[in-house]
Amino acid sequence: MRVRTFALAAAAALAVAGLSAPAHAGTTATPGAPTGLSVRDVCGRPAPGDLRCFAQLRTDLPHGTASPGGTAPGRRGAASDGTDAKPAGFGPAELRSAYGLPDAGGADQTVAIIDAGSTPNLAADLAVYRQTYGLPPCTVDDGCLRVVNQAGEEAPLPGDQGWGPEISLDVDMVSAACSACRILVVAADSAAPDDLAAAVDTAAALGATEISNSYGGEEYSGTGRLAAHYRHPGVAIVASSGDYGYQIPQVPAAYDSVVAIGGTSLSTVDGKWTESAWSGAGSGCSAWTAKPGWQHDPNCPGRTVADISAVADPATGVAVYDSADGLDWAVAGGTSASAPLIAGVIALAGHPELFDDASYLYEHAGALRDVVGGSNASEALDCGGDYLCTGVAGYDGPTGLGSPSGLDGFGG
Repeated sequence: MRVRTFALAAAAALAVAGLSAPAHAGTTATPGAPTGLSVRDVCGRPAPGDLRCFAQLRTDLPHGTASPGGTAPGRRGAASDGTDAKPAGFGPAELRSAYGLPDAGGADQTVAIIDAGSTPNLAADLAVYRQTYGLPPCTVDDGCLRVVNQAGEEAPLPGDQGWGPEISLDVDMVSAACSACRILVVAADSAAPDDLAAAVDTAAALGATEISNSYGGEEYSGTGRLAAHYRHPGVAIVASSGDYGYQIPQVPAAYDSVVAIGGTSLSTVDGKWTESAWSGAGSGCSAWTAKPGWQHDPNCPGRTVADISAVADPATGVAVYDSADGLDWAVAGGTSASAPLIAGVIALAGHPELFDDASYLYEHAGALRDVVGGSNASEALDCGGDYLCTGVAGYDGPTGLGSPSGLDGFGG
């Protein structure tokens, strides 16, 4: 088939050429976004061989708490100066409403966050986020929040690797979806694939029930050597699909034991929530991971990314609080937002043992909200309107099977 041939040929050509995802260093315009919208990647171009995080921050909004003239989604909350301001970006109440999530659940679950390095104010920043939105405390002292190094020890933690806002975004999104969940942050020594994979093993050994990975790198013939580190029976492992549209799939998202999380644009129309495929959502056809038996899309003979999605477009982004990088309140996006959010949804449903891979979602696709519309194609790589890069009815690459619509699709 033409699309299948194109997908494989394009992936192979890019791989042979040694091309990678755009650097997106500094402030850039988001493709297809409203005029004036600009974002920056939290993680710039990584060192050779390293992986990168997928958090994006809006740079066209003023720092602080107030939603600027209603141009960004907001939620009422208590600002740090005591005024009744609205942190720009969707907060927990909006996200729970959008995805039909209950307020209670997940008290017996531990969601692990895997990141490179540490950030000094994480506990205090998480307290601000949760207090602002009326969520129960989650502290080191009460055992809800635990931060360890790659070896599983509380000290010494590795230094700052430039991932600070990514780490804050991760814990905030888990909190938004599952406020009763415990949170385990495992700080890898570096952004090297082996260090991050070792941190995943540590999280599983420490009892994590869900593990969220908001990072990746383009797959190639040698990336399969780390696949076993992302396979822990009984533990749900999710990973971001990436922020650079239709291209060579990212790992770990392309591993067949991982639930690959795509991205959407989220908004309300006449009081109803609506989603479309985000232009930056990663999707692709793997040339090195075999087609799982539970995946049946026709135009990719290998593993297709993604499996499921949630809000990731910074134009319709989420609120995040991070004081260490001079941000305070900011609006964030990228599939670094959708991955920990979905990890929190799985935890809220309370059945991680159903997610040794993504097969349960494919068996219960009817319980998800199908996302139709939008595209993540680019001038450089276009699938000709095929589902691999276009939000169509049923399965598609950018959004997978769709987004959460309550917990029925997650065993809840």
